[in-house]
Amino acid sequence: MFDRLNTLLQQEKARFRVIHHAAEGSSAKVAEIRGTLPSQGAKAMLCRVKGVAELPDVFVLAVLSGDRKIDFKKVGAAVGGKKASLASPQEATTLTGCVMGAVPPFSFWPNIRLVADPKLIEDHEEIAFNAGRLDTSIVLNSSDYQRIAAPLRAEISAE
Repeated sequence: MFDRLNTLLQQEKARFRVIHHAAEGSSAKVAEIRGTLPSQGAKAMLCRVKGVAELPDVFVLAVLSGDRKIDFKKVGAAVGGKKASLASPQEATTLTGCVMGAVPPFSFWPNIRLVADPKLIEDHEEIAFNAGRLDTSIVLNSSDYQRIAAPLRAEISAE
């Protein structure tokens, strides 16, 4: 995944940098290591949404600031469904090829819709995220993220 992201960002002439670090479980600790604010962290959470058109389930990669909590009702509504729920760690690994916590805020998978909270992109010049690995991060220009990933922008964080 890291190689795929790195190649994509280079091909798209994105402004980014790679940071190698120890694997950390805490968003605050990783932000400190990266030299970024916790709110710059692009937390990518794989969710399952029921009640979208005629489909049994829709998967959504919900991306929001690392210091915010997700609102599952808003995630569901963003894609025309009902309340979302967090996918299991096994589903996340199977569908994305990444362990939970290492899933980047990009969807390379046609069956996973990408939704990003606008606050993440609008409030910071750069966003930071684990790049398919728990020990490697990418710090990426926010406008380049919007241009390349092209997420559906919807308010999905809790008040």
